[in-house]
Amino acid sequence: MKSLFKPALAIFLFVLIISVPDSNAQVKSPEEFFGFKPGADRELFNYQPLIDYLKLLDEASPRIKMIPIGKSPMEATIYATFLSSEENINNLDKLQHINKELAINPNLSVPLYNQYIDEGKVFILATLSMHSTEVGPSQSAPLVAYEVATTNDPELLGWLDDVVYMMVPCHNPDGMDLVVNHFNSTKGTKYEGGNLPVVYHKYVGHDNNRDFVTLTQSDNRAVAKLYNQTWFPQVLVEKHQMGSYGPRYFVPPMHDPIAENIDEEVWNWTWIFGSNMAKDMTRDGLEGVSQHYLFDDYWPGSTETALWKNVFGLLTECASVQMAKPIYIEKNELRTIGKGMGEYKKSINMPLPWEGGWWRLGDIIDYELSSTWSLIKTGAIHRKDILVARNSLCKGEVEKGENQPPYFYIFPKKQHDPGELANLLELLDEHGVSVFKTNSKLEIQGKVVEKGDYVVPLAQPFRAFIKEVLEAQKFPKRHYTPGGEMIKPYDITSWSLPLHRGISSFPVTAKGELNVDKLTKLPFPIDNTIGSHGELKYLIFPANWNESFKMVFAALQKGIPVKRAKGAITLADAEIKAGDFIIPFRKKDLETWHEWGEAAKSIPLSTNEEIEGELEDIKLPVIALIETNFHDMDAGWTRYIFDTYGIPFTSVKPGEVAQSDLTKYDAIIFPDNDKNVLLEGKYKRSGGAYSIPPIDPKYSKGLGKKGLQKLLEFVHEGGNIVAWGRSTQLFFGAQSITHSETEKEEFQLPVNDISDQLGKQKLYAPGSLLRINLKQGHPVTLGMPKTANVFSRGRPVFATSIPYFDTDRRVLATYPEDNILASGYAENEELLAGKPAIVWAKKGRGQFVFFGFYPQFRASTAGTYKLLFNSLFLK
Repeated sequence: MKSLFKPALAIFLFVLIISVPDSNAQVKSPEEFFGFKPGADRELFNYQPLIDYLKLLDEASPRIKMIPIGKSPMEATIYATFLSSEENINNLDKLQHINKELAINPNLSVPLYNQYIDEGKVFILATLSMHSTEVGPSQSAPLVAYEVATTNDPELLGWLDDVVYMMVPCHNPDGMDLVVNHFNSTKGTKYEGGNLPVVYHKYVGHDNNRDFVTLTQSDNRAVAKLYNQTWFPQVLVEKHQMGSYGPRYFVPPMHDPIAENIDEEVWNWTWIFGSNMAKDMTRDGLEGVSQHYLFDDYWPGSTETALWKNVFGLLTECASVQMAKPIYIEKNELRTIGKGMGEYKKSINMPLPWEGGWWRLGDIIDYELSSTWSLIKTGAIHRKDILVARNSLCKGEVEKGENQPPYFYIFPKKQHDPGELANLLELLDEHGVSVFKTNSKLEIQGKVVEKGDYVVPLAQPFRAFIKEVLEAQKFPKRHYTPGGEMIKPYDITSWSLPLHRGISSFPVTAKGELNVDKLTKLPFPIDNTIGSHGELKYLIFPANWNESFKMVFAALQKGIPVKRAKGAITLADAEIKAGDFIIPFRKKDLETWHEWGEAAKSIPLSTNEEIEGELEDIKLPVIALIETNFHDMDAGWTRYIFDTYGIPFTSVKPGEVAQSDLTKYDAIIFPDNDKNVLLEGKYKRSGGAYSIPPIDPKYSKGLGKKGLQKLLEFVHEGGNIVAWGRSTQLFFGAQSITHSETEKEEFQLPVNDISDQLGKQKLYAPGSLLRINLKQGHPVTLGMPKTANVFSRGRPVFATSIPYFDTDRRVLATYPEDNILASGYAENEELLAGKPAIVWAKKGRGQFVFFGFYPQFRASTAGTYKLLFNSLFLK
């Protein structure tokens, strides 16, 4: 096998037309099919040709089988491609059953266990190029499949007897087409290899690899289902690319910190696979392979969330080119970042550095092929031990759940937002977690648990995941040296599902307080109906339900009148709270109610009485969403939330504002973005100089002075602006509006951002969940509890002042005096005590709402969605 996979000899893969063993069909090589060698300079194929070629191999070869596994957000079919021996392909159903039994059955009989260990195979799930500018893994997929289909090499054939390589040839089909089409449109121009001017996904771009706890995106749900519910592979590798200036390749093990809930055996297996890749790739003459560098594994959210399901989750990262455009790197330009290597020098974490020179897509392909064969070989060598480990981990997690607290999590059925509880429990089911209901009223740890409350036992095979996502997070602090600098988080530090969603729950920490025989397993979907029925005149949608806003927007768009209560109203059969929505129940709207009812998690209240009280008419707001061309993920997440809740909006680029008629909008939304990107279309470096973005200049126009002027005029004349994160800085400090050639008004809003000052005092919140206290009764806070948890990166933090002229302000939420951190990690958070977290401001006839946090962060903070939704209805 050595000579077969040396990169120097890999060219034979592209030129042969070989009869497939045991088949009369002739198989085109990838080069013949695509018209170029995959990996050739400046050449890329897009998604459908990739799938067409793999289908061709599927039809011709008994060693390949493709199955559809789901749809992308833009409706492309996603496939898993199984590569193995003919016998294994013919027995996939049987092998799938063995996988499932070893993964989630802790009570196998000895004869069955021995049979499964003898007959089972190692399944390695590889997900390729979810980040679509990282083109190499998907471009290598045809070469891997072609080699498996056509090889006569006894060593590879022997490995395939023991391993099934499950390849998702492209995790993100929508992004692949966007990137490839953009590259091809610029090929041969000076902008070849420049940045794509949109996110490479329908919504979330790079953040698709932050979605594997919440599973909001359909492509991620398709992939996660493979290890949560259907195929239960023992090994997973997600193949990525990284920056161009550092090591050529990264393989496990990861750097500290790591997740403490994951069993040590899982981590030890990542060493085995990673070390074998490093050894085999270096043997193949590939330089710059690194380990234990930059990337850590303490947080779930990536495809490797499979680690919390007892899967040996692996990550590979290859140095990038400019899509398919070669780059030349001088030796002095090579450097390291992050943790694991302080210098770009020979070290235990990179024993054979690359010395610089030309770097091409073809090089990336060579590294991908070598790492793939190494993974398959390692799986084959350790087949029995891997299968034994999988069932051992299953048993061990169940035993931990039986003998280590917490033993259960209790979710009361009565919640501030019952629809969000239903969403959470259904998400757990999607993750392969069993949920139960109590059969009777109980008292547990001094708390009353009602009949029908929900219970999640931790004595389950996926205990590590259950505990991780239901508890408050405590960051695993690790240091480079004893007492030295702390290793900082790679990404966020909080992901607790109940705390992010505003759901009340509590752990059962005393053994014997609750037994499973007092519970009934919950079927899905959940029937979470609440409310009264009978003859109806009005439907009442509570302001504290996120789902109410979905129905209100649907009704408004169909011309159904909606009113909102300005105060509490008591009826004989219902209690209406301030902010609740009231919709007349009309026979002509029955179809609308039927459509909504089929998807609803909660049934609204209803009344047959006439409603007397102070009500206001609600109209459909006309909304503009500001979205830049700079891979604007936060705007993409906002689009996703708006689409999910049926909120109509128009995306507007910053460079379009100056020429737009803003008077047609009621509200303009500014998701988090850099002030300089919004204003100038450029990033500003720490020294004050602007950085020129690698994008065609026609896509990099900012608001400019005219655009900012239009926005200020928009507010002055009665429009509303909602902003959060760094975008709020656009509107602070000295501002001016030119009303005419002779009249220029200067003003300053009575609010500013003091986060830079607090940063100098060492405030640090690297993606943390913080507590706030909310002012009740304001239109922005209707339906919210008195306290809430908000997702913050430590900026902005507001301070207000006494207003002048036609400005005003109100503080709508503040951080508490103590106990500020709800989940995750922060340093010196006491500096936030008493500081404003939400500020409403007025200028002229218009309004601003400024959030010092992300009200919709990665679609994971349902507990604060209502703050955003309410802001859209301000009058």
